[in-house]
Amino acid sequence: MAAAGWPLSSSVADLLPASLSLTLLLASLVVVVVLAAAAFFFEHIRKIGCTHSLERTEVSAAFFEDPNSLNKVRCPSIYDPAEKYISLIIPAYNEEHRLPEALTETLNYLKQRSAVEKSFTYEVLIVDDGSTDHTSKVAFEFVRKHKIDNVRVLLLGRNHGKGEAVRKGMLHSRGELLLMLDADGATKVTDLEKLEAQVCHKLNQNMFYKVLLCIL
Repeated sequence: MAAAGWPLSSSVADLLPASLSLTLLLASLVVVVVLAAAAFFFEHIRKIGCTHSLERTEVSAAFFEDPNSLNKVRCPSIYDPAEKYISLIIPAYNEEHRLPEALTETLNYLKQRSAVEKSFTYEVLIVDDGSTDHTSKVAFEFVRKHKIDNVRVLLLGRNHGKGEAVRKGMLHSRGELLLMLDADGATKVTDLEKLEAQVCHKLNQNMFYKVLLCIL
């Protein structure tokens, strides 16, 4: 009986090194995968950092023009501490006819609300996306009337498209909250409070989202 048991013990002993080798191989593969994932993650973060660095340089080199004094005012950066409660970005391309009505409605609402809520501060940033009509002239008339602290015009040398115009506007904004409005009045500023309520609800509901916003 004892002799019959020896071959079994010998075969188990022979299997152990193979099992151990397989375990080590799997462990090595896991380590390689983890290291590769970590390398990809840090490379992605580095690229984001480079992009942000380029955007910071782009933002810091830009200026607004004050039509009242003809002085240049340095464009703020989205990376700076917020100075206003909300920034409304209005991309405009050849909107000289529809822009006045949209701006009048928007600014009337903002002025009325700020008179009631002292903590409600705002700015309207009109991004002229390379218009070939008198869009910039119309926009500057509102700057003269409402002062450059409340209304600003960002002139793009050529047409970049709506998405890029909005992005550039947001990069030069001073608000805690950033909202895009259409120059043709399609987006109603009177719906702003509903949107704010939803944002506050989401932030209070989801702590992870709060942390993510802080990181970004």
